[in-house]
Order: sequence, then structure tokens, then C-alpha cells
Amino acid sequence: MLRMAAAEGELEGEGCCSLVYVLVGVASVLWLIRKIVYSTQSRWFSWVMHFCTKDVFPELEEVKKEHFASMSSIVSHDPALLDKKAIRILEIGVGTGVNFAHYPEGSHLVVVDPNPHFKSYFEENRKSFPHLQVEDFVVTTGDRMEAVKDESVDVVVVTLVLCSLPSETIQATLKEIQRVLVPGGKFYFMEHIVEFDLKKYWWRRKLQHVFTHWIPVWPFIFDGCCLDRDTLPVIQQAGFSSVHAQKYYAPIPSMFYEPERSNMKGIATK
Repeated sequence: MLRMAAAEGELEGEGCCSLVYVLVGVASVLWLIRKIVYSTQSRWFSWVMHFCTKDVFPELEEVKKEHFASMSSIVSHDPALLDKKAIRILEIGVGTGVNFAHYPEGSHLVVVDPNPHFKSYFEENRKSFPHLQVEDFVVTTGDRMEAVKDESVDVVVVTLVLCSLPSETIQATLKEIQRVLVPGGKFYFMEHIVEFDLKKYWWRRKLQHVFTHWIPVWPFIFDGCCLDRDTLPVIQQAGFSSVHAQKYYAPIPSMFYEPERSNMKGIATK
């Protein structure tokens, strides 16, 4: 009996050891996968965005077209560009260049993006817009634009970028925008924001919270994107001479982007 008990004890001990080895092995594999995924995030995120922006939503493009239309009436502060009837535009978070179709003829572009892997997709896309001249592609974030001179651009454009930045970085980015804009320069912004009609779309607010915090799939896939953020008050308090903005629902037919349907757009003046 003692021998049988001892044998059973040895088997149980071996079983526990085997289970520990399995758990350690699984944990090691998961850790390795996580490390690989996060270490290559900038590369696969650029591909994801390239893939996503291949889907062109005509109604959404009309919203952009209307929003950016007033750029054509802006007069540049740069004498050389003034002679050409052109303006200089700085776009922060340019990605693949999804806004190119809405920029005025002859515009000179300075573009900023922290992800160097966007550059190849950007270069491929710009070939379709020969009416634009790209002066520089700066690999940096919006709060660290030392490479862009003070009061050197007529327009700054930011679309779907502020949702991915920490609060302190948003404020620093807005300060940089004011620094690089010429006096009277314009800041065009378009962002998805937290749901603003809780009586009608309370369920969207729930979805936004779940996909941002409980099951943070949106920040993971879209490089820190927060669905339940309202950046308009931050812009309004940033020190611009005027801010004109409106909230609206983006006309996006894809159900995948339903949590991003609540949007705002606006123009701030330095």
C-alpha cells in the first residue's frame, strides 16, 4: 500500500510538473508573439491603413471636398508662392496621402508622419496628383516639428490623428501648429469623436467605450486610436483667434466603421 501511494504521489508530481512546463511554454509563445506583433506594429499598421484607404466612399469624399473648398481662396504669405497663386500646406499624420485630391492646384506640401513605413505608400499615391509639389516628408510627430520653420505655412491639415494622441501631446501639437502657421493662417481639422446624441445613439457610446477600454481592439489595430474622445474643447481652448466647428455623422456605408460615425470638422484661425 505504501509503495502504491508513493507511486501515485510520484505520478501526481510528474503530472504537476508537466502542467507547469506546458503553461510556461504557452506563456513563452504568447510573450514572443506579443513582442513580435508590437515590434512590427508600425510596419503592419501602415499596410492596414493602405488597405483601408483603398475603399473610397464617394459621400465621405464630398464632405471632404466641401470642407477643404475654402483653401482655394487663401492667399499665401510667401512672395514666391503668391506669384504662382499657390499656398503651402503642412499635413500632420499624412499617412498614404488620402487628402491629396482636395488640395488646390499648385499647392506646395510639407508632410509629417512618425511612421517611416508610410513613405512608400505615400510616394506611390502622390504620382496620381502631379498638380501638387511635395517639398519635404518629415518623419516626426506633430509635437516635435522643429524641422518646420516658424510662421512658414499657410494651412495646417489634421484628419483622424488627434484621436490617437495622449492629452498632453494634443496640447503640444496644437502649440506647434500655431507656431508654424503664418499670422491669420488656417488649421483644418476632421476627427471622429465620442457619440454626442445619447438619446438616439446611446448604444454607439457603449460600443466606443467597449472597443476602446474593455476590449481595446481599436487602439491595438489603429495605433492608439480612442473612439470615446472629444477633442473639440481642447482645440477651442488652445489659443486660436477663432474656431468654427460642427459635429456630424460621417456617411460611411461600411458597418465596420460604425463606432467612428460620430465626427466633427472645423477651421481654426491663428
